[in-house]
Amino acid sequence: MDKRDIAETFRTRLTTLVGRSGENQSAFAARIGIDRSALSQLLAGSATRLPRAETLINIALRHSVSLDWLLGISQDEGLGSEIRESLEIEEGAGGFDRTLLAKWHAEAAGTKIRYVPAGIPDLLRTDALIDYEAGITRRDAEAQHDEKQYRIDYNRRPETDMEVCMPRHTLEIFARGLGVWSGFPEEQRKAQLAHMARLLDDLYPGFRLYLYDGRQRYSVPYTIFGQLRAAIYMGDMYVVLNATETVRTLTRHFDNLIRAAEINAHEAAGFARAFS
Repeated sequence: MDKRDIAETFRTRLTTLVGRSGENQSAFAARIGIDRSALSQLLAGSATRLPRAETLINIALRHSVSLDWLLGISQDEGLGSEIRESLEIEEGAGGFDRTLLAKWHAEAAGTKIRYVPAGIPDLLRTDALIDYEAGITRRDAEAQHDEKQYRIDYNRRPETDMEVCMPRHTLEIFARGLGVWSGFPEEQRKAQLAHMARLLDDLYPGFRLYLYDGRQRYSVPYTIFGQLRAAIYMGDMYVVLNATETVRTLTRHFDNLIRAAEINAHEAAGFARAFS
């Protein structure tokens, strides 16, 4: 499903829960921690976005349904008591080696990790790009430097098997200095792309990057850790689903992105180098 499908399914199931509750919209909204106007926007037919993770969790807990059902991943409503067992949240506190994210990588060692990044993949970024983006997002640059090095070291291990799939236009927009990168100097953009190409050559085949046409495909950022769990990136946290069928569904979604790739893994370094 794409973003619009997920939003429509969520809206339909939220409407079902409101009707089932027997409450008016003001009371329903108060119980899940939002105001009535926010609930009205979520129920509106024109709504194309999902609420914050906390709101999704509150809805699921208050009404004894699963997050998978709310988002249309499963047809089984599930039980509210299962939510805490199937959900982990990582808020990025402390060094990367002490976070749940590092723990998940360690637990998945020796299995395939599938990764759809939100921008330039973390381990492929130069220090200059990390510092630039940290200045915009106000995230801790030092922690990101540590995270980058951890990821590089992880991908140098002989048992590592990681596939990354992202829209090709992300690199094209970066190379042209558009969008969020409009203030990043051209010389540093070229250095970033050259650095990226070198690492792609160096880490291949344990680390493989594929590029698909983002005009024809859509994906939220997420990582699948073997068959154990899938972590969906939501800005300042990860919503992690551990249910086996959910992981399989997202794995099929990722594999479809790979099948649609226009730039395959053995071509990715050359594609990046052409811009540098």
